[in-house]
Order: sequence, then structure tokens, then C-alpha cells
Amino acid sequence: MAVGFILIKTEPSKEQQVYEALGSVEEIVELHPLFGEFDLMAKINTDDFYDLGQVVVQKIRTVEGVQDTQTHPATKL
Repeated sequence: MAVGFILIKTEPSKEQQVYEALGSVEEIVELHPLFGEFDLMAKINTDDFYDLGQVVVQKIRTVEGVQDTQTHPATKL
């Protein structure tokens, strides 16, 4: 299993619209609004890191109002 934390920057005034659209992405297990440089943080669970990248590129970055993302894959110590 691959876990990633995705920081999402939205266009101005699009935070709620993007939040609601991302609610239908099944791989997103947590979604939190943020204050600061990024507007949302999503926790994603996928089978592997390739699939994690595909979710970001095909299901998150294509949402209207998403301006930028930063992907942080999680590792085990």
C-alpha cells in the first residue's frame, strides 16, 4: 500500500467547490482545509506509488479550480 499527503492550492474563492469535488475521489481517505500557502490537504491510500501519482494527475489536478499541488509520499521508519 502507498500513502501520500497531497497539498492543494485552489484558485481564489474556489476552496469550497474543490473540497466538494474531491469528496467523490474514492482514494482520498481524509481531506482537510488549511490556512496558509495551500488550501487543502488530502491523504490518499493506493496500491502502489504509481497509482498514487495517477490519482494526483488524473483525479485531483483535473478538478476545476485546482491551481497547484504538492505530493508527499509517506514512508515507514
